Amino acid sequence: MLPNNCNTGPRVARYLILLSFFHYDLVTGSSKKDLQSDDAMNVASNSQLDLRQIVFVIQSQSNSFHVQRAERLRASLLQQATDLTENPPVVLFLHSLSDNEGDWSLLPMLPHFSKTFGKNSSWLVFLEEDTNVKVGELLGVLAKFDGTKEWFLGKPLHDEESTIIHHYAFAENPPQFKYPDFSAGWALSLPLVRRLADRIRDEPLKSDFTIDLKHEVALYIWNQGQGLRLTAVPELCTELQDSPRAPHCATTLSAPAPACGEAVGKEDVFVAVKTCQKFHTERVPVVKETWEQEASLLEYYSDYADPSIPTINLGVPNTERGHCGKTFAILKQFASGAVPETKWLIIVDDDTLISLPRLRALLGCYDASEPVCLGERYGYGLSQGGYSYITGGGGMVFSREAVLQLLQSGCKCYSDDAPDDMVLGMCFNALGLAVTHSPLFHQARPEDYARDYLSHQVPISFHKHWNIDPVAVFNSWLREGAPTTAPHQPDKTPKTEL
Repeated sequence: MLPNNCNTGPRVARYLILLSFFHYDLVTGSSKKDLQSDDAMNVASNSQLDLRQIVFVIQSQSNSFHVQRAERLRASLLQQATDLTENPPVVLFLHSLSDNEGDWSLLPMLPHFSKTFGKNSSWLVFLEEDTNVKVGELLGVLAKFDGTKEWFLGKPLHDEESTIIHHYAFAENPPQFKYPDFSAGWALSLPLVRRLADRIRDEPLKSDFTIDLKHEVALYIWNQGQGLRLTAVPELCTELQDSPRAPHCATTLSAPAPACGEAVGKEDVFVAVKTCQKFHTERVPVVKETWEQEASLLEYYSDYADPSIPTINLGVPNTERGHCGKTFAILKQFASGAVPETKWLIIVDDDTLISLPRLRALLGCYDASEPVCLGERYGYGLSQGGYSYITGGGGMVFSREAVLQLLQSGCKCYSDDAPDDMVLGMCFNALGLAVTHSPLFHQARPEDYARDYLSHQVPISFHKHWNIDPVAVFNSWLREGAPTTAPHQPDKTPKTEL
């Protein structure tokens, strides 16, 4: 349960006074004009801010486990609001605002937010399901900023090196660009929302990939230097709520990973490793040295039967561009009775590094009788009726029910070399089944992510062996007992797209 922080009205007033002495790190940019003047931050102009002027948007998901988490957060917000004021704020679940599964990409929703809340509200505050909020403190933080002006507030992240997941943006100086850590909560003032909504109406969003939403939202707001950069707010935190560093925080985290009781058993998870003959001696030995021993049921699927591993030839030729034929053959194998019947299937690449104990602990949060497709979520064309998918490199997890519904639908590859993860996303979208995102799965290597972002995670997977020692990465990040942070290595890899 999230804590019930019972603050009193006088306490809020005290925060408004004390906050006038706080120092904020304003991250300004070289935009065409300075949209935020130095004297904009005076409390007096905004001292009447109350919860009716704040709209909380919980970045929720439709899976039952995630709905329960979102409901607990909403209950905490409303209970705290009751203790502060007789007029509670609006609290929205992002996944339930429309029938468009791509609402999670947020930018397409800005015109709706502008139209619905643009006249009577001052702030949109976005929260993840595991963000704890001290409502009184947050109210005081927002009161520090003039809500009649444009603001983009959050806890800043930055890249140490140019990274594939951000398409090598700002390659000459990656740390210069800041983007918000969604786990800490982040906020947009309504004047900014109104301007962005007008821009979206005038210039429709591009039909493109959504890979790292927090970075892409910040890029859109920055608008090639013509818009706003993120303003850092130190009271938006990703400290654990019981950390000695948390008292000054308006937001904190409950835990680095969900805790749902008993993990699922080894015998409940079937692991399918996709490989091919040319990687039998290069990649498969890494799997065997690192995480294979944690699997009770595992098979290697290849284009060549090698009894020394052993691998199973599914009769699908290896392809360079995509592996849809092979993946669908694995799904049919899983459902046919050719392998032991389990509740869960995970399909990984031969260069995926994964902690199966952490995966089984996470799966304890989910109901295997529901159609679950879990992993790191990407999107394609979400602003124009596209679809979401679980990116394959970090591992794709399916409940048996999800596999059965998929196969019964008749959905199939349009070619053996089609991108398997994207085709699966299209299939689930056609079935009306939303994929479920977990930030603990990673399509890339640890050094491709911001250090502060990984510092509050207990990661489940990483992907790719480029310019790293994969065994050392596994031991540092994923082996049981390993710390959750490790030194980043310099990125000297070729600039290759995902």
